Amino acid sequence: MLSVSAAQLDAWLAAAMFPLARLLGLFASAPVFSNRGAPARVRLAIGLGVGIALLPAMPPMPEVAPGSGLGLAIFGQQIFIGIAVGFMMRLVFAAVDMAGALIGMQMGLSFAIFFDPDAGGQTAVLSDFLSLIATLLFLAVNGHLLMIEVLVRSFEWLPVGTDAIRADGWGYIARAGAAVFAAGLLLSLPVIGVLLVANVSLGVLTRAAPQLNLFAVGFPVTLTAGFVGVLLIMTNFAPVLQSLFERGFDEIDRMLELLAPLQAPPPPR
Repeated sequence: MLSVSAAQLDAWLAAAMFPLARLLGLFASAPVFSNRGAPARVRLAIGLGVGIALLPAMPPMPEVAPGSGLGLAIFGQQIFIGIAVGFMMRLVFAAVDMAGALIGMQMGLSFAIFFDPDAGGQTAVLSDFLSLIATLLFLAVNGHLLMIEVLVRSFEWLPVGTDAIRADGWGYIARAGAAVFAAGLLLSLPVIGVLLVANVSLGVLTRAAPQLNLFAVGFPVTLTAGFVGVLLIMTNFAPVLQSLFERGFDEIDRMLELLAPLQAPPPPR
């Protein structure tokens, strides 16, 4: 008769629960995986399927009862680590959204908004357009597969254990949020430059011909100049986004390094 002890059952549950917690945390925050266009049950089923497929490649888990207080603390810790990994790549897409919002505001399209189910609110049309392009490029470079690979490697860089993770990693995530504004401004700067030239030209034209109706002429000119600028940046948009994706993966590596507990120094001989 087959008999299973409580220790064996705890070991099996720990081997499945802790990796799945980190993976589902990633699926809750990472781009593409957290798209609200797909039902939550479908995303959960995909996450469980990927997690079950990756379980044989996981390193040994700590011998902690999952139902104990320490086990629940480790379970919550793994969820936050997975969310942090996905959030670091989410910052790249937030920079793209900010670039679209800046361009739309300068073009006079700040009123062109609609409800975005992925963002959970109203977003600018250009932000959604650039975000869609970024998502397609992310899938084209196999970014979704790289995210899963990074998560699997994170168990080597930041193994599941009973040691508390360092707070330096959470501070690094907060500081990385400043890169959203810098990257968004740099992405939108070419189009903003074109629109600045167009606005200066309209100002000079208005001074030369005061009878010219600026409101009737200015909006079509800035709108056309903005679309021309967006069309021009599309030729170099893919390499710039690819560099941002690479930077995002580098930031994930740095964050995991800062989250890892400090190793105790070897005892003196």
